[in-house]
Amino acid sequence: MIERRAIPAVANLLQTPQSTDLILLYGRTLVLDSIRTILAEIRGQSTDGKRVPENVAILEMVDRRLQTWLQPTLVPVINATGVILHTNLGRAPLSKAALHALSQASITYCTLEFDLARGTRGMRTVHAESLLTRLTGAESALVVNNNAAAVLLVLSALAFRKRVVISRTQLVEIGGGFRVPDVMAQSSAKLVEVGTTNRVHLNDYEDALQEPAALVLRAHHSNFKIIGFTSEPPLDEIVALARQHGVPVVDDLGSGALLDTARFGVAHEPTVQESLQAGADVVCFSGDKLLGGPQAGIIVGRSDLMQRIKKHPLARAMRADKLCLAALSATILHYLKNEAESQIPVWQMISKTMPELQLRAQHWADELRQGEVTAGLSAIGGGSLPEETLPTCLLALKVPQPNRFLAKLRTLHPPIIARIENERVIFDPRTVFPEQEEALLAGLRNALG
Repeated sequence: MIERRAIPAVANLLQTPQSTDLILLYGRTLVLDSIRTILAEIRGQSTDGKRVPENVAILEMVDRRLQTWLQPTLVPVINATGVILHTNLGRAPLSKAALHALSQASITYCTLEFDLARGTRGMRTVHAESLLTRLTGAESALVVNNNAAAVLLVLSALAFRKRVVISRTQLVEIGGGFRVPDVMAQSSAKLVEVGTTNRVHLNDYEDALQEPAALVLRAHHSNFKIIGFTSEPPLDEIVALARQHGVPVVDDLGSGALLDTARFGVAHEPTVQESLQAGADVVCFSGDKLLGGPQAGIIVGRSDLMQRIKKHPLARAMRADKLCLAALSATILHYLKNEAESQIPVWQMISKTMPELQLRAQHWADELRQGEVTAGLSAIGGGSLPEETLPTCLLALKVPQPNRFLAKLRTLHPPIIARIENERVIFDPRTVFPEQEEALLAGLRNALG
């Protein structure tokens, strides 16, 4: 082993100018922990002809270790994949107005639960509720931390230990292993499956409702399609039947579409407004998918049912914080002001035209003096509009080892996330913000150089 007498004492290292600088940057506690860790590693090394490093070298090791310890894991990236709602990359980017609202709510005190008119404690639910009810036409609304929580809360509040009727075609699993049957079990609701894996008829619901039930639940196929020999009754028919039996209908939409996606050349995604107009008593949806806002679970519907949901003990555990409510309120305002397409990044990306995309991809190729501009497809992503794509223009780079090139791009600052197609690395301008373009080109020059 290395001779212990040659290893400097912790106190001696702390008295050096380098340690003083490190303490100013990181604080004494972290520097001390790092010094002790590095010295312990040196003591544990076998003797192989190497001498104990000089103090300067040891403190350089200490500095590198501190940087490793404190390096943030949540960092901005350039999304050049063409997947608009990329779940692994944070889904929906926020609008500038949402960012401003979030900042204003966070840098000082705010009226989260304070009634200015009365000077007394208020309710946090009012901040987004009035905007959501005005936009959707629902009687009441509640915001929780995500849509999985919204579904769990609704089932817990309205169907505890009671029967909930759902089609077998809708027993879905979404990302992260979230399964509708598991959520229903967690809420203590009793799952009543009707129909088969590919077909369900209205009479299947009729048979199930011969016994008392608390709810009929419809879960939208937001991340998959059933094709071929299939059938499902429309929501309005399910609602009409359920009302004959005095049973409320809950519609879990998931994607949170508030605009008609068919206008942009993709399949129509059911909107929140359509579900309510069809008679759904409660509708649940996400805030950070097609709605284009922060992560949130939004519940809208009949006031009597919503009151039961709001009063349930889980509502407090799942409630949204001031940052979510501020950003969501600003996002909803874009819809109310008919400016969602021009202000919300998700809709800006979806509505990009081919000439715009081709111009940007060609500019990249010209700047890099290599690569080919080629036609391709962008994806909506994020558990919305499964298999639906948008035509786009791509920059395709032919490099010797595509996977190693992707790995190198991920080490840049900011990291660049791209994908491989036909053994070429491709970059889609649809999901690259204009203000990121300079960093993208600089990073590509670095990686190619």
